[in-house]
Amino acid sequence: MVTEPLSMSLSSKKEYLGRIHGRYQRAGREHKGKILDEFCAVCGYHRKFALRLLNRPLKRRRRKAGPKRLYDPHKLLPVLKPIWLAAEQPCGKLLKVLLPVWTGFLPELDRALKKQLLAMSAATLDRLLKPARFQHRRRGLCATRPGKKLRHHIPLRDGPPNTRQPGHFEADTVAHCGDSVAGDFVYTLTFTDVCTGWTENRATWNKSALGIRDQLRTSKANCPSR
Repeated sequence: MVTEPLSMSLSSKKEYLGRIHGRYQRAGREHKGKILDEFCAVCGYHRKFALRLLNRPLKRRRRKAGPKRLYDPHKLLPVLKPIWLAAEQPCGKLLKVLLPVWTGFLPELDRALKKQLLAMSAATLDRLLKPARFQHRRRGLCATRPGKKLRHHIPLRDGPPNTRQPGHFEADTVAHCGDSVAGDFVYTLTFTDVCTGWTENRATWNKSALGIRDQLRTSKANCPSR
């Protein structure tokens, strides 16, 4: 009499395999055959596939893809991270150029460790410093809000800026507010001619319309492209 296999989910089959796997490994030849027959009947597996499942370890270590790691972050980061912070957190390409200079100021640095630091590529430096970059990321405060009332009344020109002739300017403000935008504080107004690169910087107390207008007028008057 042939019995139909039970309808089991994959998770139930894995759980059942975990229950009988140790018993199968400890059993003798005769009992192994009975356990195998039971396993095939319950899960509906082919006999050869069931044998592979019962004979291999339950937990297999998966080898990570890619080449073997050459640099140990636990040894390199204690040296690399202070240099990166002292150099004002440069990217990997700039840090690659700076490392020979900075390591020259560390005579006590192990020679083998220094050789590894200088041999690392810019991509490897960025990869090792990725957690530190996230930890020490710089967060600026935005003190600008979109003007909903004037958005549809100010004409906008599409396309790239005109950089062939002087007289086309770009302006922006930077808030010197520290960790809070509450109250009044100084703003820096940067006024730049796109063609020549001539830049005028002005300071204004808060962002009142009159203060910004007056600084724009004086900046424009001082530009040689006027």
